[in-house]
Order: sequence, then C-alpha cells, then structure tokens
Amino acid sequence: MKSWSKEIEIEAPIDQVWGLLDGSLEEMQKIMPQVVDHKPVKVTDVGVGSIYRQKYKEGKRIEEYDVETLEYENAPDKKKLKVGFTLAKMFEITALYELSQINQQKTLFTYTCTNRPLKSFLKLFLLFASDKIVVQFCERVKNVAEEEYKKTNLLV
Repeated sequence: MKSWSKEIEIEAPIDQVWGLLDGSLEEMQKIMPQVVDHKPVKVTDVGVGSIYRQKYKEGKRIEEYDVETLEYENAPDKKKLKVGFTLAKMFEITALYELSQINQQKTLFTYTCTNRPLKSFLKLFLLFASDKIVVQFCERVKNVAEEEYKKTNLLV
C-alpha cells in the first residue's frame, strides 16, 4: 500500500471549502471534473456507511464504482470526510479530506490518499508513483475555493 499526504492553506471559510467536498455533483465537479455522475445508493443519518455510485470518465472510457463513506465529521471548525472505493478491480483507494478552521477566512486543507494494489504485478507500478496527483488536487481545491470566495465577496 502507498500513501500520499499534502496540506495547504486556503483563503476561504471552512464551509466554502466543505461545500466542494460534501456538496452536490455540480460542486464536486468543480474540483473533480472527471466525475460525471454521483448518485446515492444508501444514505445514513451519521454519514458513515453511506454509499454513492460514482461514474468517472477517463479519456473515452467511463468507470463505475461504489464510494463508501468511512469517516464523517462536520463540526463548525473541523470537518472530515474519508471515502473508499475499488477502481477497476485493480486498486483499493481511500481519500481523506480534512478541514480545520484557521480563522473566519482561512482554512487548512489536508488531503491523504492511499492506494493498495489488488494484483501483485501492480505493486511495482506503485513504487514509482509520485505525489503529483495529490499536489495538483490540493492546488485545484485551493484555486476553486478562493475564486468562489472572491466572487461571493464581490457580490456582497
């Protein structure tokens, strides 16, 4: 299993950033444009145990898989969402999104991704995998959240 983690400060309130991670398909697509569908299969009151069927477009191919909520916390100054899924019967993946309020306009975002190959020949592939995707994702979340926050402040 391989794990990558990155944290970044975002100049936007915690709820603004949270909406991108725990909101509608339209909000999610702002930071994950390859996700083309996200429908509830089972939703629990506490979040943990909820399952969503997700479709992800990679080139011309569309992968479909179930995403399970493994951890969920939604406090005013701290938020956490951990999901897990199996991709193409080849990798077990978890994604952990953690938000901590620094102040009213600033949020610390930590993203941790783990990838466990389900086939032995894929272990070698992971040895050479870098954190590039994780870094790019954090930058995208930061850019989208800050841009949205600037827009809402200009309208007020």
